[in-house]
Amino acid sequence: MAKVAFLGLGVMGYPMAGYLAKAGHDVTVYNRTAAKAEKWVAEHGGSHAATPREAAEGAAFVMACVGNDDDLRGVCTGEDGAFAGMGQGTTFVDHTTVSAQVTAELYADAKARGLSFVDAPVSGGQAGAENGQLVIMCGGDAPVYDAAEPVIMSYAKMCRRLGESGAGQLTKMVNQICIAGLVQGLSEGLHFAEKAGLDGAAVVDVIGGGAAGSWQMVNRYKTMIADEFEHGFAVDWMRKDLNICLRTADEVGASLPVTALVDQFYKDVQKLGGGRWDTSALIKRLRAMG
Repeated sequence: MAKVAFLGLGVMGYPMAGYLAKAGHDVTVYNRTAAKAEKWVAEHGGSHAATPREAAEGAAFVMACVGNDDDLRGVCTGEDGAFAGMGQGTTFVDHTTVSAQVTAELYADAKARGLSFVDAPVSGGQAGAENGQLVIMCGGDAPVYDAAEPVIMSYAKMCRRLGESGAGQLTKMVNQICIAGLVQGLSEGLHFAEKAGLDGAAVVDVIGGGAAGSWQMVNRYKTMIADEFEHGFAVDWMRKDLNICLRTADEVGASLPVTALVDQFYKDVQKLGGGRWDTSALIKRLRAMG
């Protein structure tokens, strides 16, 4: 078992850190709101630290799951950042969905300090984190990944290295691009069923086992029909991710017309006051249009 630090105890990080403790690792947590770190320790044991640097001291692996590029830089760098507290040869594992640019920047910074860095964004949402069933896509040096994988698997059902540094974040972009189109298609299908006078649940029961089936359909159709949108990844975060995808597409010369369109649809959902609704709230936009 390893000495591990976990930075960021949001809806994803809190249960992920819990699975590390359950697996027998010696876990120190850090959270910007200290009360949440204290609550985690009361539930899971281990300890909490006042800064990322203090959390990272003595740890073989430092995991992070925070909000965005700036949040990640904040917990990694500076006088109180984790990099300042990490020892030579230790590994930072970033589970945040961030840009490829910040990943390249932090990988280089870590390497210059004698540290290792793995980009390891996750898929599976809050339920996946709570059930220890996340899918984790990684980039980084192969020997570093190999050493980190057993620890990461504490909260994952699949973990795979896709290539050199940045490959994990690029793969997460593919994931979000695919989800955006799927959710819009499902929203349109259910909206059409409603307008046509069909029983949406019965329709999904028939088509869900065929070519139209998807994780989104199985896990979201009931709440979409019920007009409930408090069950997963928020629209605000999806827009953050899609903006990363669209910027990167411009850089690599990829065409993402559907992704760009769905991003604007999510912007409409935000205007309806749905920034914190889950991503299946695209159907709310269609209902609002009549």
